[in-house]
Amino acid sequence: MKGLTSVSNRVMQRYLPDPFLFVVILTLVVFLMGLIITGSTPVEMVGFWGDGFWSLLTFSMQMVLILVTGYVLASSPLFKKGLRALASFVSTPGQAIVVVTLVSLAASLINWGFGLVIGALFAKELARQIEKVDYRLLIASAYSGFMVWHGGLSGSIPLTIATPEHFTSDIIGIIPTSATIFAPFNLFIVACLFVFIPIVNRLMMNQKENQYYIDRSVLDEQEVEAATVEAATPAERLENSWIVSMIIGLLGLFFILYYFVNNGFSLNLNIVNFIFLFLGILLHGTPRRFINSVGDAVKGAGGIIIQFPFYAGIMGMMVASGLAEEMSVWFVNISNEVTFPFFTFISAGIVNFFVPSGGGQWAVQAPIMLLAGEELGVSPAKTAMAVAWGDAWTNMIQPFWALPALAIAGLSAKDIMGFCLISMLVGGIFISIGLVFI
Repeated sequence: MKGLTSVSNRVMQRYLPDPFLFVVILTLVVFLMGLIITGSTPVEMVGFWGDGFWSLLTFSMQMVLILVTGYVLASSPLFKKGLRALASFVSTPGQAIVVVTLVSLAASLINWGFGLVIGALFAKELARQIEKVDYRLLIASAYSGFMVWHGGLSGSIPLTIATPEHFTSDIIGIIPTSATIFAPFNLFIVACLFVFIPIVNRLMMNQKENQYYIDRSVLDEQEVEAATVEAATPAERLENSWIVSMIIGLLGLFFILYYFVNNGFSLNLNIVNFIFLFLGILLHGTPRRFINSVGDAVKGAGGIIIQFPFYAGIMGMMVASGLAEEMSVWFVNISNEVTFPFFTFISAGIVNFFVPSGGGQWAVQAPIMLLAGEELGVSPAKTAMAVAWGDAWTNMIQPFWALPALAIAGLSAKDIMGFCLISMLVGGIFISIGLVFI
């Protein structure tokens, strides 16, 4: 493991470009593939790219808010004390790696957005308290828990096909979560990841050389203090009034209670952001402390803001040119009733590099994979989950989803992707076994 990890890190450090250059290179690759494979003209590919460029604006804003509201909540005095108390139970670097992986896995199983933020925030707190823990591996371990998300309670594909009148209901009808999320093969995969991913992450810290220790004082963020003056104006009194924060914060909490009463424990990105936002308002105490914290948080959102439109443009080219369909059909053609779930999983992992959105990818691959699976006698539930796990699997080396965690941690993609590659390879073994043999 020591040698493999060392090689993986060297390769990623040497050849993985900045996430912005990565998405630019992907754009050019997809453009050329569209010309060669689909026969689209350059003018058509440019049109597909431009037409799709702004299709992820809503999602981009949601991801910015995941980063900002998560940071704001974590920077509140009470939340800091809670994270420090939890981290105080960990005493060694090895324990830190295992615990942060388990926390991230559990949080991602509940909700993917929650998992992305909580894992990174908890990793930073552990880095403050534990001496000589490899900071890159710690953040990579937090991100590795994200691998489980599409097999959990917020998996977009299993939840979509369990919804009445979903877009493939005329092909497969309604597939309950008992046949997907809570199916034996899926529970087997989830259980294996919970057992083996923490172990693999722990084994990767055995190398003594080239470890990255961060100065813990750098992580000690300054407390956000309210601006006060001796002769405060009425406006300044309002800015530093706990009453204002209490009123709007309680209004938010009432809506959260109303939401759960009417929807049950159903988490989505909007309600997670809503919870983070209004808890942040309450826990910071005054509007001025809250606003100062938001100002600090948005400094790390630049990568999300500028890169997500490029991924939307790539999605536009992949879908409109038929390139994603061509890639899926190729894997279908080499499959049989036994290997079909495996090759569906692999094809989804490849498509995920270019269409890094579970819902968007399902819209592209579902009509092809479901019909092919039906002809081969493979259940639609397993076909859907093969696509879902393929989407989640290669997120480990796709900077798209790592951006919020990297912004929180203050690292670059190449700092963690060498470790994540190892986790991905190990996870892929157990996902494949579950899909093919269970």
